[in-house]
Amino acid sequence: MKTTIAILCCVLVTGGVLVAKEAARTYHDESFLQDYSERVPLASELHGAQLRKVRADRNGRVLVLSDKGLLQVHEGRLKPDRLHRPLADMRIRDMEVHEGQFVFLTDKHVLSNAWAGRFLASHKMRAAERLAMGTAFDFLVAGSERVACFRGPDAVRELSTEGGVRQAVFDPVRKQFLVLTETALWRVTSAGEQAAVFRHGQMNCLALTDEDSWIGTSNGYLRLDRRSFEQRSDIETKVPCTEILCIRPIGDKTWFGTPRGAFAMNRDGTIDYYASNRWLVDDAVIDIAPGPDGSVLILSKTGLSIIHFEPMTLAGKAEHFDKLTRRRHIRYGFNSAFAMSEPGDLSTGTLIDEDNDGLWTSMYLAGELFRYAVTRSDEALRNCYESFEAMERLTEITPMEGFPARSFDRAGYQVADKPRWQPAADAHWVWKATTSSDEIVGHFFVYAIFAEIVPDQSWRDRAVALIDAIMDHIVRNDWYLVDYNGKPTQWGRWHPEYVNRFPRQVGDRRLNSVEIIAFLQTAWHFTGKDIYRQKAFELFEKHGYLDNIMIPIWEIGRVPGIDLTTEWNHSDDELAFLSYWNLYRYAFNEHLREQYRRTIKEHWQIERPEKNPLWNFIYADTGAEQFDLAESIWSLQQFPLDTIGWDIRNSDRRDLTFLEPNFREQSTPEVLPPDERPMSKYNGNAFRLDGGEGGRREFSGDIYLLPYWMGRYLGVIH
Repeated sequence: MKTTIAILCCVLVTGGVLVAKEAARTYHDESFLQDYSERVPLASELHGAQLRKVRADRNGRVLVLSDKGLLQVHEGRLKPDRLHRPLADMRIRDMEVHEGQFVFLTDKHVLSNAWAGRFLASHKMRAAERLAMGTAFDFLVAGSERVACFRGPDAVRELSTEGGVRQAVFDPVRKQFLVLTETALWRVTSAGEQAAVFRHGQMNCLALTDEDSWIGTSNGYLRLDRRSFEQRSDIETKVPCTEILCIRPIGDKTWFGTPRGAFAMNRDGTIDYYASNRWLVDDAVIDIAPGPDGSVLILSKTGLSIIHFEPMTLAGKAEHFDKLTRRRHIRYGFNSAFAMSEPGDLSTGTLIDEDNDGLWTSMYLAGELFRYAVTRSDEALRNCYESFEAMERLTEITPMEGFPARSFDRAGYQVADKPRWQPAADAHWVWKATTSSDEIVGHFFVYAIFAEIVPDQSWRDRAVALIDAIMDHIVRNDWYLVDYNGKPTQWGRWHPEYVNRFPRQVGDRRLNSVEIIAFLQTAWHFTGKDIYRQKAFELFEKHGYLDNIMIPIWEIGRVPGIDLTTEWNHSDDELAFLSYWNLYRYAFNEHLREQYRRTIKEHWQIERPEKNPLWNFIYADTGAEQFDLAESIWSLQQFPLDTIGWDIRNSDRRDLTFLEPNFREQSTPEVLPPDERPMSKYNGNAFRLDGGEGGRREFSGDIYLLPYWMGRYLGVIH
């Protein structure tokens, strides 16, 4: 019996290990809260208005208090509110929400349009500026240096505060008002009793949580025990900006407003930073309040920003990026750049060519191919054929057989790089020369996927023909891409004299060897032509290309006198990982495949701090048990819905720990979430803290779509 139990336990434990391994390799798509911003600037006729406060009532109505009266959100702008005509004639100094209804402080009264308009009290306080509502209809009115407590329409007592009032709030637990000045926190009861309970310099704002009183200062924030008012800890300055102008607990987060944006502190102490035009109309935050449907209202100098939180799955997010890409980024079938003449104004956008139209289109097309493989969507297949034809024409439009152009366009619409634009046989068109290795990597990467996935044999044959034509061009021209002028392009070079002239520390020696062997293996796999296998082994045996491929990635470093080694090349990371897909899958034999797996793993380990889902999933294709799935899902979830290249600045954040300058340009120990850093494609440095496109470029959705659909295709996302 004991033996039987032992065997059963062994089976259960083994099964548990298998389940755990499966769980580590798969993610079941569940909804998460996706944040995005709705930016509401001031209407042009209100330019220069001074915004003071924002609140929302239980009906979902949002009002902004300004020196020009109450404002409302209408057609994407803040405009004068005329809903209640009598309010327009009143000098409104402050407003609050009490029991879900708006209450207004004017120069003469405290009143509301709720409760049948019965709540109307005269305060008779000169220069009344601030209002705090208590229990029932008790309230406090603060002037420049005095406050008065009211019970119903009658003032209980008028008190001095020894300085200008910054904020007044009501503590419902202790049944008392708290009044904050620059140097003191006062406790005021509804009976008119007054006492200074805490003193500190440069205090700006106050908020109450379940246990603490939070005080924002000009140099960080501090917390007091809510009952005793004893300071719980030293002032906290490890926050994005230490000048705290407002604090507001909302849900399970505490929100802070600063002159450089807003940030939310989670219960575990982590911070979500909302700054730049990705999130805010401007960064000079004035007030924060809870908004309708779980949103957060952030009022700043020139408008209102509404941060929405909506349940979304990774699949739902993919639908968003699919629509974004199809509506604004498809040019002749290419996945193209979208440039705006006015920052963030999509109506001023136009599609433009780039040097890497072929590479960016290959990455979009690969994502759509994986999508089709998973879903059998007719729409996805149509997208695949459309983009494939654009890429196919890149090779057809040039006069050199097997030489793909960087891009093509209608003649007469080129505004830059004119020497690189060459006339096509059809006078209506021109094509861009000087094709680089970046483009060839993209072609081989996606044509192989296309040849494996599309259902129609005739289309698959066209992809294989392109693989053959490009590979033949490179072999025929002695390992070079030879341009219209009969000369090799600057970066289309895989000849041993070029590759092996670099020391081992120079990444191009390893990368170019990876690329050309991946190309040859792919060509041999799909065409069956022995010449491609023979040429690969010639590079292995006579020129050491396998040794080059196996150069440990950590050996890559600076070499004096070589410009290519001034910094780590993140574009090379992109080209390497896209090539790894072909290098590993189409290895000539299992011995080579195992060697490739080891060198890919070494590169992946170096890249792990970036939490890059594309690199992680390409590494997962080698059969790896551990490929940082959780980090990949985090990156996909944190990817912003707004892909405009807004200018971002993080280098002056006080909450970050900065590393010393280094070759890899890793600026911080942990990578920032994608929605807090500058937008870039995968050839950019994920640790770049500052940058942007001035809001004049929108990035295509392929940055999200390719890793998401690859994850689905590989079965690591369900």
